[in-house]
Amino acid sequence: MIVGSQWRISEAEVADNEYVFSLRPLLRIVWRRLWIIVLVMLLFSGVAVASSLQQTPLYEASNKMLVGREGGITENPNDVVGFQQLAMTMAEALDSRPVAEAAIRQEGLKLSPEALLANLSAEVIPETQFVEVSYVDSNPERARRVVNAVGKAFSEQISEVSQSSSGITATVWEPAVTPTYPTSPTPRRDGFIALVLGGIVGLGLVFLLEHLDDSWRSPGEAEQISGVPTIGTIPRFEVAKGKRKAS
Repeated sequence: MIVGSQWRISEAEVADNEYVFSLRPLLRIVWRRLWIIVLVMLLFSGVAVASSLQQTPLYEASNKMLVGREGGITENPNDVVGFQQLAMTMAEALDSRPVAEAAIRQEGLKLSPEALLANLSAEVIPETQFVEVSYVDSNPERARRVVNAVGKAFSEQISEVSQSSSGITATVWEPAVTPTYPTSPTPRRDGFIALVLGGIVGLGLVFLLEHLDDSWRSPGEAEQISGVPTIGTIPRFEVAKGKRKAS
């Protein structure tokens, strides 16, 4: 019995001295204004998808260039490390004005060097001797043609520079093909991101409106806010349609 009384006392102390967090009031607030959250989510998602669909589709074509010696891929570990470092230099040289001008001149491209370089990128594939060259354009066939022209022009330039030295080469190992699907825009991804963002904004708006709302929704809330005990309540009722017409 002593144990039971001690347990009851401890429960009372917890009830008097500790605040127990409950999710029910928060869920009640969200449920009452759920339509606001849904409306904001649909609005954000609709605007994002519509904006994405209005953008011009862009296609990306890529080729792979092998950096090495005239013998091809080296098997010496020391040479591999050296060529990986050399590949980083090659990637910087690829994305340069002399290469762009040579590619435009050889292929008769109707582009300025600045416009070509703005959409060209070269990245080293980690732990390999390969450099991936990519070009983005609204025309998929032109994207393929430009990136292959850049690879060819760069390969010839490296061959001329290293002809009398160590015989370093940059060879187009895998030419680019015409891309089939655009890389951007992405309506589905943009719509999903906007949907999540809209849910967060809608949730914040709901709690803001709840904070600004000073109306009383229950006798207990009115008693808590006013500090005056509730004496009585007036029940809510509706007059039947038949009685309205009779009166």
